[in-house]
This record gives sequence, C-alpha cells and structure tokens, in this order.
Amino acid sequence: MGNAASYCENGTLKNGIGVRIRSIRPDDKHRLFEAFRNLETESVYTRFFHHKKTLTDEELTAATEVDFESVVALVVTVGEGESETIIGSGRFMTYEDKGALMAEVAFTVEEDYHGQGVAGLLLRHLVSIARTAGVTQLEAEVLSTNKAMLRVFSRSGLPMEMKNEGGVVRVGLMLKDHRNV
Repeated sequence: MGNAASYCENGTLKNGIGVRIRSIRPDDKHRLFEAFRNLETESVYTRFFHHKKTLTDEELTAATEVDFESVVALVVTVGEGESETIIGSGRFMTYEDKGALMAEVAFTVEEDYHGQGVAGLLLRHLVSIARTAGVTQLEAEVLSTNKAMLRVFSRSGLPMEMKNEGGVVRVGLMLKDHRNV
C-alpha cells in the first residue's frame, strides 16, 4: 500500500465546502488532539463505546504514526497550512481470517459536519485503498443507536451483512469483485 502513505485527494461536502482527504501524518498529533477535544461527549461515546476526556500521548502516536500496511488512516481537513483543521478521520486495521485479508474500519466526524457526507467520503477512499491491498471485507462495530453511521454503510452500494448483538451492530461490507463504490 505504498501510495496510501501519501494519499491526497480533494472532495466536496454536501454543503459545498471543499475538503482534502489525505493520509494521516505524524505532524497531525496537535490537529488530532484539537479535533478530539472539540468532539461532544456523545460522539466520543459512539466512536469508542466509552467516555474519555482526552487522548494520551501514546494514543496520539498510535493514531498518527501508522505503517500504511496493517493500519491505514485518512483524515478529512478544511483550511490550509497552520489553519488546516481535521473534521473527520477514518481508519482500517487489517487481519487474516481463514486465509482472507479482512479489515476493521472506524470513523469519527466532528459534529458541525455531521450529515455533510464526511464519513461517506472516507469510506469510499478507504474502500479503494483496501481493495488495492487485497482486503476482501471491511467490518465495523456500530452502536445500534448510531443510525447515521449505519446509513452510511447501507448507502455504500456494497453487499452488506448486519448482526445486532446486544445493542452493537456488527457490519460486514464485502469488497471482493464488487465495484459500485
């Protein structure tokens, strides 16, 4: 996934705002810290399934210094240079299951940008990178109350399996030989 480490594309949100979808970088630690700090309590809970007030230095390092082999992480940003701000992030972590390359995927979107297509943009770009890497299925655990994220997955155009297990929905998106996204 050599090009995943230098991935950078432009996009447009539903409200017309131009954004950049790019690989996360080690110099994003401060931007990611600020993005997390600006999240509302409910957004933190829907992403991490528990409340937390901040990201530790170790978590920031793990989030921004990825290998783009077993972990791929993208951010959506607005602004340029010093004023560049992270408004969303998505990542997948690969693993093997019965000889198939699978990946767990997760997203976070800043509240002011909910409903503007940030997660859908991230999903499309991550699907493209995952397919190039040979990933056959993306999986996610989503709180059953997170209807917006479940809609993003269901609108992806990918074959999808869902299983509700005690308030957590396990989503599987099949990537192999399906090119609609």
